[in-house]
Amino acid sequence: MNDSPLIIEHRDAVDWVTLNHGDKGNALGEAMVTALAEYFESLAHNDNTRIVVLKANGRHFCVGADLSSTGFSESARTARNVWALQRSIARIYKAMRRCPQPVITLLHGAACGGGFSLAMASDIRIAGESAKMNAAYIKIGLTGCDMGSSYFLPRLVGTSVASELLMTGRFIHAPRALAVNLVSEVVPDAELETAAQSFVDDMLLTAPMGLRLTKEALNFSVDAPSLEAAMATEDRHQSLLALTDDSIEAGLAFMEKREPDYKDR
Repeated sequence: MNDSPLIIEHRDAVDWVTLNHGDKGNALGEAMVTALAEYFESLAHNDNTRIVVLKANGRHFCVGADLSSTGFSESARTARNVWALQRSIARIYKAMRRCPQPVITLLHGAACGGGFSLAMASDIRIAGESAKMNAAYIKIGLTGCDMGSSYFLPRLVGTSVASELLMTGRFIHAPRALAVNLVSEVVPDAELETAAQSFVDDMLLTAPMGLRLTKEALNFSVDAPSLEAAMATEDRHQSLLALTDDSIEAGLAFMEKREPDYKDR
């Protein structure tokens, strides 16, 4: 069996990325952290990959940080080492938001701590019926606000539910995650990839640059100080895209009642 922390299958402009340390609960040890950070950072200028689907082997999606790793040992617990460890893991979530590709994450079993943040940093989350998530950081004597949780969670579910989850470390299970809009749908675990394929198929029908700039505009607009600021980004993107060959092709395809043949130019 491939013992690499990640298995990456590229199919039809989509990377299907599998966390592959299922025997360890796909914990965020050094090898997994490095692999995830380097993979998502590599996407910045990768036009061959239009969409990423993130999933996991084993019983759990990701149980969080590997507390048995050397970075958490007593001898290694210095301010410098803990800071370096924090920043190395944080690279993953920043790269997930910065990469132009939409990230669809498929959740089953437990997604705890840093694993929960993998879900929150994604663009679309689909939960299997077994899925449960928590901000486990507060359970080990730390603040519940870590790895982007204080940024992502209030924006996804509002401050009340976010406060509850971050201040208690309670698990949120799949049905409630759907009810509070943390996930887009809940399906049997065996149907997660089929559910993802439905989103993939629709995204692949869009113009490549249009899809990339949609993620960019959403990222900007979440933090936009005003309607005017959000619309300024939209106006720039739409004006740029209106001048592309793909925009002309979309108009022709509509008139001719066929699917457009986009060339990403």
